[in-house]
Amino acid sequence: MGLVKKDKKPLGKIRGTSTGTSGVETSPLRPVHVPKLAPCRSGCPNGTKIREILLAISQTEDRGRTYDESYRLAFEILAERNPFPAVCGRVCPHPCEENCNRQYKDGSLNIHSIERFIGDYALEHKFPLPKLSEEKYPEKIAVVGAGPAGLSCAYQLARRGYKVTVFEAFSKPGGMLRYGIPKYRLPEHILDAEIKRIEDLGVEIICNTSVGKDIPYQEIREKYDAVFVGIGAHKGKNLGLPGEDAPNVFTGTEFLNMVNSGRTIEVGKKVLVVGGGDTAIDAARVSRRLGAEVTILYRRTRNEMPAIEEEIVGAEEEGVNIVFLVAPKELILDGEKVKAVKCQKMQLGEPDESGRRRPVPIDGAEETYECDTLIAAISQEPDFYGLEHLREGRDWIKVDENFRSIKDPKVYSGGDDLELGLVTIAIYQGRMAAETIHSTFRGIPIEKDPELSYPIVTKDRIVFSYYTEKFRNEALRLPPEERLAELEKEITCTLTEEQVIEEARRCMSCGSCFDCGTCWSICQDQVIHKPVQKFQTYTFKLELCKGCNKCAEACPCGYIEMKDPFTGQIAPRDPETGKVIFAG
Repeated sequence: MGLVKKDKKPLGKIRGTSTGTSGVETSPLRPVHVPKLAPCRSGCPNGTKIREILLAISQTEDRGRTYDESYRLAFEILAERNPFPAVCGRVCPHPCEENCNRQYKDGSLNIHSIERFIGDYALEHKFPLPKLSEEKYPEKIAVVGAGPAGLSCAYQLARRGYKVTVFEAFSKPGGMLRYGIPKYRLPEHILDAEIKRIEDLGVEIICNTSVGKDIPYQEIREKYDAVFVGIGAHKGKNLGLPGEDAPNVFTGTEFLNMVNSGRTIEVGKKVLVVGGGDTAIDAARVSRRLGAEVTILYRRTRNEMPAIEEEIVGAEEEGVNIVFLVAPKELILDGEKVKAVKCQKMQLGEPDESGRRRPVPIDGAEETYECDTLIAAISQEPDFYGLEHLREGRDWIKVDENFRSIKDPKVYSGGDDLELGLVTIAIYQGRMAAETIHSTFRGIPIEKDPELSYPIVTKDRIVFSYYTEKFRNEALRLPPEERLAELEKEITCTLTEEQVIEEARRCMSCGSCFDCGTCWSICQDQVIHKPVQKFQTYTFKLELCKGCNKCAEACPCGYIEMKDPFTGQIAPRDPETGKVIFAG
């Protein structure tokens, strides 16, 4: 196995090998189980226990469960942190998959599609959201805004036994999930059903009530024991050009809100969309479904576009034209309407504070694009009307690490009114605020998840040769012509049950024993005791161990490490080979 590294210099206090009286080379290092954090979980903003969800499905038969039981277990694990699995399985850009170690073999696991299946299965079988307690606490909490952050906070408080009232300015709850994401990506009935489960826990949602406008904020603050503010960022930013108050000019959030609210918009034959984020892509694809030719104007290149890659690809498949390195300079009017946009051609310069290369104007280079409708989707911000006192200077709401306002200890906040981010981030922030509120009321410490401090299993700790090659299961998508035929028709299908089971079985259980028996079968000294029942803990008879390290190097998922019993130090490993580095 090449255990003795004569060419390596001593590292720390790890001892080298020695030759005993029997003439057999031994090492003072001994095997130990070291649980690790799976990289998929480390990549999830909400810290979802993804490995446990996948194993709940893949180990169904070995654990003597039915698949129905496993799907319910998987849902309950998901719902510990997120009441919106069917929603997130559709709209989350799944950063977890970018961290998946399986990408270095045959492709990352299709985690978000499995989450969607579990979410849909739970809705179909009417699984309730799990309560944490039957206790009823006296404190009352107000939540301002029924978006993902506010509803996540309300859910976590309600399942702990608190009375929660949510005030929503729009006519229906959901926030940006309802009014900022097209229905072809997130069907309304899915969102309604997952919100209904939160209401079933006793959460009261009062719509058409804007705190600060319809009801004074101070009244809310005095009436309730705590207030969570999650108003989102529904106010689109303007281009700052003369003429953009024309009736055929919209911000991206305004346009999507109007369409999702069922209002009819005559966009004409040609639509220009300015911007390169998700809102710009969504506005462009909706405009295509309204029958227009659509061109996106973006001041950087494809590499710098912040939109989700698969959404950009979808837009291109649907015939959206994207013009790069142009920025609007002047709006050309015909009467009261904008008929064209004169653009400045750009080139990329040095990176700015976002890390992306800054667009720099090219002197004398201009181009004009005609339009019937112009949509400015360059950014968005919260509407703080009536809540101005919560802002910190020119910034938005500022909170501490537990999402308590730095200006008012009775107020908490999360979501896009802190900073624009993913729906998963908003759900996390709402959850953490709820946990802070609960711990404050009950006088107990905020619970910390110890697993999140575990070392992350990197690819060098995975024995890829152990795992059989299995290619990723992909969800079917409608062809472009069928997508464009209907405004609200969902374009991506849910995986079949067979696909979900196959996909879950691709999980390599990074950093957690899955009872493969490799360590037991490879040890010639009978150091490792294999339990009679599956999935129980393997044990080591260390008095028989020579420290050969074979078990640690053969462990497919990186669960076994070698430890110096004298110092307690875990032996370092070569980052390229994963082999233990011994001191010479």
